[in-house]
Amino acid sequence: MSSEISIEALLTRRKTGHSLEAPFYTSEEIFKLDMEIIFGRHWLHVGVEPDVPEAGDVMVVDIGKTSVIVMRDDDMELVAFHNVCRHRGARIILKEKTSVGNLVCSYHQWTYGQDGELLFAEHMGNDFDRKCRNLKKVHIRSVGGLIFICLAEEAPDDIDRMAAAIEPYILPHDLKNCKIAKTVDLIEKGNWKLTMENNRECYHCVSNHPELTIPLFEYGFGFAPDGTNPKRMEHAAKYDALVQSCHTGWEAAGFPSREIEHLTDTTGFRAERLPLDGAGEAHTKDTRSASQKLLGSITERKLGALSFWTQPNSWNHFMSDHIVTFSVFPLGPDRNLLRTRWLVHKDAVEGVDYDLNRLTEVWEATNQQDADLVEISHNGALSPAYEPGPYSPYTEPLVEKFTEWYVGRMAEHLLGKPAAVGVAAE
Repeated sequence: MSSEISIEALLTRRKTGHSLEAPFYTSEEIFKLDMEIIFGRHWLHVGVEPDVPEAGDVMVVDIGKTSVIVMRDDDMELVAFHNVCRHRGARIILKEKTSVGNLVCSYHQWTYGQDGELLFAEHMGNDFDRKCRNLKKVHIRSVGGLIFICLAEEAPDDIDRMAAAIEPYILPHDLKNCKIAKTVDLIEKGNWKLTMENNRECYHCVSNHPELTIPLFEYGFGFAPDGTNPKRMEHAAKYDALVQSCHTGWEAAGFPSREIEHLTDTTGFRAERLPLDGAGEAHTKDTRSASQKLLGSITERKLGALSFWTQPNSWNHFMSDHIVTFSVFPLGPDRNLLRTRWLVHKDAVEGVDYDLNRLTEVWEATNQQDADLVEISHNGALSPAYEPGPYSPYTEPLVEKFTEWYVGRMAEHLLGKPAAVGVAAE
């Protein structure tokens, strides 16, 4: 980033309804601030309870340079600690997933209990106070089985409001009693914000996602009523009527479905259940359930797909038979890791109740297509010819919501101002 243009100036002059200026995507300086402010002070979606299903199960999550231990203790509660030994700083857990009794640093065998208390440290003398060397805790919270952590000393307390609002939507899918059928990590060659922006719209879907648009209606995330194609206008009107009809029926059956949107809150989120095309059951090529064993106490296969998004780094899809979760972890200004998990009922048997390829093929293809789009977007932002372009008011308002949230959170920490920054588009 040019030293002549400060991030404060970039935030203040940001034009609403437009993409960000290039340094927000390319600058190492701004990336470091992203890690400090966005990923260091907000609730992050990092996993699901089935990642650590049994007492003693451990998962390690890396957020930039910070390594975090997520653990299920003997009381079946979730706990989290910085993955740093309080002796000389070695990492304690070296595998992504493992099972332990206590947490033991392999370097000098310092041993910590499941509550982070230092239990054993040999050769430290009689005056050594173990209580001063317990592991540093990390805030952790499960919301309907989705695991969130916050690295800040004081975590935003509005996660309670998010949990109260969203759990009625996701609890019927009984995520806690699922198992992970597959996890895929994909490195995307672009800034993490481009990945999130791409997810927040479906303007690009028809042209780029032949697999996803089999079950997904193109009208679900915005449509311009230009009137130039009467047939498409008729289809859009029928879709709107279908959404209203489905919402009424699903909610009468005990499945909250209508849009709830708080994307510009500190802990921003949005959820809505939308109908699917074809058989209307799942994100599969034939639009039918991928698993024969439905989730929780669900008996109706045709529940569409519940989309749940959180700022800054996740989106998730809940169907009657399976769940797909996505979390984004920045690796650099020009790289990020997209982690996707597919979950089915814990008693579902691969090859009997579900075929793994059929379960995952739509989103595996879609993720790679999106990664390609993120890469060309990032390469474009590197060009001297790049300048912020206008969002479609019909198909990209949720991209604007993400950008507004990001700019607002950065401005509040750097400028001491609330989200009301930027200048109106002419």
